[in-house]
Amino acid sequence: MQVLVLNAGSSTLKGSLIVDGDPPADPVTVDWPAAAQGATEVVQQVLEAIGDGHPDAVGYRVVHGGDSYRGAAVIDDTLLATVDALDALAPLHNRRAAAVMRAGRAIVPKVPHVAAFDTAFHATLPQEAWRYPLPAAWTSPRGIRRYGFHGLSVAWSVGRAADLLGRPVDTLRLVVAHLGSGCSVTAIDAGRSVDTSMGYTPLEGLMMGTRAGSIDPGIVVGLAEDGVALRELADGLAHRSGLVSVAGSSSARDLEVRSEAGDPDASLALGMFERRAAAAIAAVATSLPLVDAVVFTGGIGEHSTGIRARIVRRLAVIGLGRPVGSAASDAVLDPGPPAVLRVEAREDMVIAREVAALTM
Repeated sequence: MQVLVLNAGSSTLKGSLIVDGDPPADPVTVDWPAAAQGATEVVQQVLEAIGDGHPDAVGYRVVHGGDSYRGAAVIDDTLLATVDALDALAPLHNRRAAAVMRAGRAIVPKVPHVAAFDTAFHATLPQEAWRYPLPAAWTSPRGIRRYGFHGLSVAWSVGRAADLLGRPVDTLRLVVAHLGSGCSVTAIDAGRSVDTSMGYTPLEGLMMGTRAGSIDPGIVVGLAEDGVALRELADGLAHRSGLVSVAGSSSARDLEVRSEAGDPDASLALGMFERRAAAAIAAVATSLPLVDAVVFTGGIGEHSTGIRARIVRRLAVIGLGRPVGSAASDAVLDPGPPAVLRVEAREDMVIAREVAALTM
């Protein structure tokens, strides 16, 4: 079975052709044009770069499925309308995903098209984790709750951690740190998400490339009272905060180079990022009876040896703190306990499995 996987990010579209469940080489990546209306052109570019192939089905990553989708689903007009309606909760991602799904259905007709949702993995969160301590009159009518994100990446990391440690998934208690342009940490008990740092939207939690992460809500209230428009608040929190607000760049690699050269703003930005990442890892660890391993994934988690090592150094409180090495592929960097692992994010493999389960 050949499954074409289209993973719409905020700045790129990644495409993979997965044949009989075998992982391909690095996915094809095409940058987005200025507007989502360019989805048809971008999908065609991805297909041309992949080359020959006649997919039996197409799978898509969708960041936010809300309460409507707790698992993968065949795409129809109702699903597309739901993804459109959730755009305000994940504006960097959902509108792109909807545009790609519409383009993909037109370009590759007569085969099943399936959406896989990042939020679905976190459907197992207990109420004490997903409920916000807010008035019910605010939350219930609007579906305000913690949804969690990066679920497809976390699901892959859980399986790879079990392989690397040589243990069944149902015996493992893990913390997965997905660190990239977006960042989150998730606690997994026997394969089930029991706590996670992102919430109602992907704005909550860790400091990120251009997103603030968790801040005092009084800041937003105060800015609104001072006349800052809602649109400006939304843009500032999503696009002009995080690393870029402190050091003028959202690239961790760029900031590491600048920090090594003595740039104080770059050093401060990295210190803030590492502090908040370590704090979030320690926080979700309290939802587990013990921690067998901490798994680092995502662009920063996989590739930034220095940031990863400095985060681990801050975590002596949960039994880490030892020096960890580097690796260019999936590996156990420290056998622990707790172990420290590096895993390449492969959402495409999880999507392909979910597509196959629905369509075969």
